[in-house]
Amino acid sequence: MPAVSMKGLKMPESPIRKLVPYAEKARKANKHIYHLNIGQPDIKSPVAAMDAVANHGIDVLAYSRSEGSEEFREKIAAYYGRNDIPVTADDIIVTTGGSEALLFALGTICDEGDEVIIPEPFYANYNGFAIASGVKIVPVISKIENNFALPPISDFEKSITSKTKAILICNPGNPTGYLYTKEEIHTLAGIVKKHDLFLMADEVYREFTYDGLEHYSILQEDDLAQHGIIIDSVSKRYSMCGARIGYLVSKNKEVIATALKFAQARLSPPTFALIASEAALSTPQSYFDEVISEYKGRRDTLVKHLQEIPGVKVGVPKGAFYCIVELPVTNSDKFAQWLLEEFDLDQETIMVAPAAGFYSTPGVGLNQVRIAYVLNKKSLIRSVEILKEALQQYPD
Repeated sequence: MPAVSMKGLKMPESPIRKLVPYAEKARKANKHIYHLNIGQPDIKSPVAAMDAVANHGIDVLAYSRSEGSEEFREKIAAYYGRNDIPVTADDIIVTTGGSEALLFALGTICDEGDEVIIPEPFYANYNGFAIASGVKIVPVISKIENNFALPPISDFEKSITSKTKAILICNPGNPTGYLYTKEEIHTLAGIVKKHDLFLMADEVYREFTYDGLEHYSILQEDDLAQHGIIIDSVSKRYSMCGARIGYLVSKNKEVIATALKFAQARLSPPTFALIASEAALSTPQSYFDEVISEYKGRRDTLVKHLQEIPGVKVGVPKGAFYCIVELPVTNSDKFAQWLLEEFDLDQETIMVAPAAGFYSTPGVGLNQVRIAYVLNKKSLIRSVEILKEALQQYPD
């Protein structure tokens, strides 16, 4: 029988989605599941985006430009300008989701066997993207004890080799909710300039910051133009995950010209999604003000109730809508499966994402889960009640 590729065999399962078969069985057993495992916002997508698709008036669903129309990219550049990120339409390539932007970026700057340093825990699909691109992830561990702050500079310095091409961060972070300070971004900028590396920043959660804190982009660093690459997306910002529209942004002309070759190879992003995303750029600030207020309330509710469970430790997020929770269990994969297969509280249970899949260091994060607080406060309170009872019953 023909064999699949070694690359395919090494591709990791998504810790966010691999429990879906167990969830389906639980649902067929008439259990109600509170989905804390996936960052699918329940906030309505902007009306302008939905109306633009409904009233499109298109007779022929044609290809779009590989990099996105000039008009759309100019509007994106204007959006960045409003956020004090000085870029032009020529610095932007529109992609099929932030995932494709990251794949294009890795393909543009890395050859087979090159290395990218990433503070972990990190977005689980970075593992898959790296394997698909033949890139080795070199992790630098951040810890829940100091709320996943940037690891010491010495940890980065000692991880740099002749194969290192970039440092990649997610800011605000998925899965930790950590928000990098201006000083931390400045420190990372100093490292990449010193060692002539790229600094890649996944900034898809830019608007989601709390406690009066503000997001600081890598491209707000004046002298990082040739080193900086932003990965961005409309998915979370406008609650449009299904649109699959993202952006690759860099002021490095060679990076953009090379990434465009990858964009041309896949022809173009989806037209209807482009229409919706362009319209979404007109979303007023009041939309975000309401969304951020809602998520802050959810965060505060979730963290408060989690902290009341004996033996539970939670990293307090400053951005995005995720947190890492350390549980008094030895293996969160088994615990998460048990929650779906064998446990319920009045026919209700929860679905969480085991956190080991957000690390590349073996054996780390085994007693942690990621929780996405994308449910309303009442559902979050009930979810924590279920978790508390489950921990008391779990035969670990």
